[in-house]
Amino acid sequence: MRRIIFDIETCSYPFNSLSDSQKEYLLRYAEKETDPDKKQQMTDEAIRYTSLYPFTAKCVAIGLYDVNKEKSFVYYESEQKEEWSSEDQSVQYKALPEKEMLESFWRIANAADQFITFNGRNFDIPFLMLRSAMLNVKVTKNLMGYRYGDIHIDLLEQFTFYGTTRKFNLDFYCNAFGIESPKAKDISGMEVKNLYEAGRIKDIAVYCSKDIYATYQLYKIWNEYLK
Repeated sequence: MRRIIFDIETCSYPFNSLSDSQKEYLLRYAEKETDPDKKQQMTDEAIRYTSLYPFTAKCVAIGLYDVNKEKSFVYYESEQKEEWSSEDQSVQYKALPEKEMLESFWRIANAADQFITFNGRNFDIPFLMLRSAMLNVKVTKNLMGYRYGDIHIDLLEQFTFYGTTRKFNLDFYCNAFGIESPKAKDISGMEVKNLYEAGRIKDIAVYCSKDIYATYQLYKIWNEYLK
């Protein structure tokens, strides 16, 4: 059985590039606020969260960890194609336009038997599927199928027993189980936009590789003790 762990990083388009009706929709609650400070806070938050929607953001990195080969592959968004490896050769990086990144992901997905994510059902998979449709990329496998099956193992669902207990982020679980957190290097998912705008796309790619490896370590704990 070929198992693939994956994670994505996303970044919003400039807010002003959205249509007036889209901006109005996203800011509808902020506009109702009468307190100026709170209104600004709600506006800033609404804009910040546009990085999480496939209609207002793009995929800037896709990381895949092949459990069988024990190797990572990270695609990162760039119009200039480039390939390089980590110092220990355990991670292969490849720069591609977003559409080609998505095509590569679905090509690999079509050949895999099982997928492991952290919060993939709520975020990564819907984002990838909808973003693919927007760029005319064919989805090769429905990863949003039966929630309790074995094709997709969402570790957040497993560690909360399908929402029975409180959800925590990946960093929290990593610290709890003694796994090196991808946030140990002072980078988090919500900082991706700042890194992208600063031209630090390779830093995002490296962060993504840390995310998928931490997810793999968490998967091993679930697989050995909780499955």
